[in-house]
Amino acid sequence: MSPRSNRGFTLLETLVALAILAIALTAAFRAMGVTAQTSAELRERLIGDWVAENRLAELRATQAWPPTGTTEGTADQAGRSYRWREEVKSTANPLFRRVDVSVFAPESGDHAIARLSGYVARPLQ
Repeated sequence: MSPRSNRGFTLLETLVALAILAIALTAAFRAMGVTAQTSAELRERLIGDWVAENRLAELRATQAWPPTGTTEGTADQAGRSYRWREEVKSTANPLFRRVDVSVFAPESGDHAIARLSGYVARPLQ
């Protein structure tokens, strides 16, 4: 057995191994951060979809015949207040109106986190 075979790692080998480990851990933490951010954005969009769906369902359930134009309001969902904008447009068929609902998170400014379009029918009299 040679005296060289009993020796451990050199300082240089240890530093290279630690550098590789540091790069790998940095990449893993960055990936976890991106995943967490994406998850939060998806949650916001899902809640925004719920707000838009609720607004359209409310119009249909109350058999409202909204006037054409833009209406704004707020809705509480999941413990937060979301702002919605509803644009009502006439259609070729006078018995239907198109409703486009855009939902905005409190901190999103004018960037819509969800958009949903639907139609409401004129109530029979």
